Formats: sequence, C-alpha cells, structure tokens
Amino acid sequence: MTESSVSANKCWSALVLAGNRPKGDALAAQFGATAKALIGFEGQPMLSHVVAALRATPQISHIVVIAQETAMLENAVALGGGAMLLVSGAGISNSIKALAGSRDLPFPILVTTADHPLLDPGTISNFLNGASDADVAIGMVEREVLTSRYPDNRRTWLKFSDGYWSGANLFALQTARCLPALDLWARAEQDRKTAWKLSLHFGPWLAVRALTRTIGLADALAHAGKRLGLKAQLVALDTPEAAIDVDKPEDYDLAVEIWQKRNSLN
Repeated sequence: MTESSVSANKCWSALVLAGNRPKGDALAAQFGATAKALIGFEGQPMLSHVVAALRATPQISHIVVIAQETAMLENAVALGGGAMLLVSGAGISNSIKALAGSRDLPFPILVTTADHPLLDPGTISNFLNGASDADVAIGMVEREVLTSRYPDNRRTWLKFSDGYWSGANLFALQTARCLPALDLWARAEQDRKTAWKLSLHFGPWLAVRALTRTIGLADALAHAGKRLGLKAQLVALDTPEAAIDVDKPEDYDLAVEIWQKRNSLN
C-alpha cells in the first residue's frame, strides 16, 4: 500500500485502548471515575473526544474500542459517534494480536488510547500519511517541538542522537508482518519508557548504540524492524499537543487549557 493510496482512501481501522490498569488508576480515582477513559473532560468523557476525533478523520472507516469491562463505556462511545466495543484479553499487545487482521479489525490499523482528548483529525491524518508503506509506524514528538510551546509540561523522554522523543500514542499496523513486533511489544511493555532497557529487546548492538546515543531513533527503529523482518518507521509529528495525553493532574489541567483556547478560536 502506497502513501498516496492510504491518504486518498477511507480504509483504516482504528483501535482505541480503553482498559484499566490491573491495580486500578490513581487519576481515575482522583476524579471519581470508574475508569480513566471516563474521566470528564469539557462536558464529555475523554473517550468520547477520542472517538469523535477518529469519526471526523477521513481515512478512518471503522472504530473498535477494547477494555476489560465494556458495559460502562457504552454511553461514552455513543457520545463520540459510535464504535464497536470488544472485551480485551490479557495484556495490550496480546489483545491487539488477537484482533489484528480479523473481520472486526482489518488492516491497516491505527492504534491509539482513550486518554488522549486533544487528539484531532489533522494530527491523525498527518500521522497516517507519514506512515507511508511501513509495516509498523510509531508517532513521536521531539522535545523542542513540545517545549517551545509548553515549556513547563513534563514528559518521559527517550534520548537518541537525533533528539529526545516522547510518544504520541499513535501506532500504525499496516500488514500481518507487524505480528512479530506485537510479540516483542508483549515482552518489552514494562521497559517502553527507558531507551536503553527497551533497546535490549532488540539485541546488544542496538542497546549499546542507544546507551551511547550514537544512533538516532529513526535509524534504531529501522534496524529493529529489519531484525524482525519488517519495515518499521518513525513518524515525527510537528504538533506538540500530540504528545500531551492525560496521565497526571497537571496533564489534565494543561489539556483543558489547550482545549478551551482551541475552541475559543473556532
């Protein structure tokens, strides 16, 4: 599939991860919500905003939301415009692997999360177009892009020679060749926020290069993909808000401020 065909056709499935952590979520408890996805955000649950953004994205034709308990999410999904609700399995990567390429979730697939209420159709489209023909693509924001506009926002940064990177909770899975990457994801989930620990899962050479910062993130992903027999690609996003999901109270406050400013201009 070429970049032009992806951008021109409404052909993507979208998968929204809306489950709870095994030990519960402190932020949800603080807001009195039964799930993080249901935390109220400017009049609607965060999940509703994410579903609505996907609904408004031309390339997205089908949306699936997964969680351990789906009944509590029905109203939020409806408020966002509707989506298929499915029960998740054990672990994020195993849940994705069980669905990827099925009738319920055909390729190509965009994966995102329910705690990303600032997600907008423009950012989603830019990411999907940037994924080009990669089997797996990952959306990231470089530190200067974020701090130039929001200098006080605190993120977890993966440090490479081409910059300090934070995830945008946007993943493109375009072919069945992504399945080995999902197996790796299952093993590496606990290390995803530490560059050198994460790189250990790709072999000692890449780990050393990451530790010494003698390789850029784009090259590291490309090398890791080759080891797995697939094309893996970094999509560097120039929208700082793409990296602002809601994990902490200060994230929530900033997201509300951004949302209010954004809508006051419309």
